[in-house]
Amino acid sequence: MPLKGTRVLDLTRLLPGAYCTLLLADMGADVIKVEEPGSGDYMRSTPPVVDGQSALFDAINRNKRSITLNLKSDFGRELLLRIVDTADVLVEGNRPGVMDRLGLGWNVLHTRNRRLVMCSITGYGQDGPFSARAGHDLNYMAIAGALGLNGARDGPPVPLSVQVADIGGGGLQPAVAILGALVAVQRRGEGRWIDVSMTDGAVSWLALAFAARAGGERVARGDQRLSGRYPCYRVYACKGGGYYSVAALEPKFWSALCVTMERPELVELQYSEAMDAHATLEKIFASRTRDQWEEMLSAQDACCEPVLELDEVALHPQIAARRLFERGESRHAPHLGEHTDELLREIGVDPAGVDELKAQGVI
Repeated sequence: MPLKGTRVLDLTRLLPGAYCTLLLADMGADVIKVEEPGSGDYMRSTPPVVDGQSALFDAINRNKRSITLNLKSDFGRELLLRIVDTADVLVEGNRPGVMDRLGLGWNVLHTRNRRLVMCSITGYGQDGPFSARAGHDLNYMAIAGALGLNGARDGPPVPLSVQVADIGGGGLQPAVAILGALVAVQRRGEGRWIDVSMTDGAVSWLALAFAARAGGERVARGDQRLSGRYPCYRVYACKGGGYYSVAALEPKFWSALCVTMERPELVELQYSEAMDAHATLEKIFASRTRDQWEEMLSAQDACCEPVLELDEVALHPQIAARRLFERGESRHAPHLGEHTDELLREIGVDPAGVDELKAQGVI
């Protein structure tokens, strides 16, 4: 495992930070989830609850250990700092200024451990007029301009079903930044503070849209070349329900589709924006069920695939071949404070000390 021997402290709640540290944990990092005594991560109680713990929490917190620490107490902060001495990374998701008010800001942590990489994940970043503003994925996507591009041309913006800013901007991008920072520590021995904004991340993914606009192309809801503007890149309703995705951007793929449909005269309509061109393809796909289209198109090299419902995904032959839903040898998601005693022993707290900390509400 590439990150075996790397210790990561996760002080975040909910989805973004947990997904970030999940990626690190799955690569072998020892991820220690630091939670508030009694309540812990808010996601622990998010329905559906299975065996007393949220299935959503379990999905993004495997391979981690949990310790409860009251960071508003002097003893709690001191215990965290003792663990910081042994850590390589600390990830936090508080609003700007909270860590400083707790006495756990970058200057304190960096003085304590010069090699530590600290990553702060927020909605809008550490500075700017929105830095202290509350928000969630839908808000970040709205500010970034991504939400305004999603939906039909004559309809309202449609929220995405996947939390793109949370998972990408707040999960994947900080994980990449942390890995880069760890490489820098290996080379120069000095840690750094990473400022991650989920809104920044979402904006960065609109590079092509902004480039198209700068180049004079219209870029609006329903007008993007990859949002249903052309017959060759759309989702079509099939007979009896179900949908089929067509992404035949290259002429060779579109030609293969038209030939398979026995409609070679449609080749010239690949990039047509005329309503009758769209209507023609809609009528064709509505003439067969999704399974009938699958039987006809599955053997063709035409960039066409059925739109699967969630309960169909694990059964798809490609997903099954990649073993994405097999139970591996990962550690189960921790119960709240499951590893508190274990982790305190690792920093030299004896059993009597553990009992005293519990009595004081520190853990």
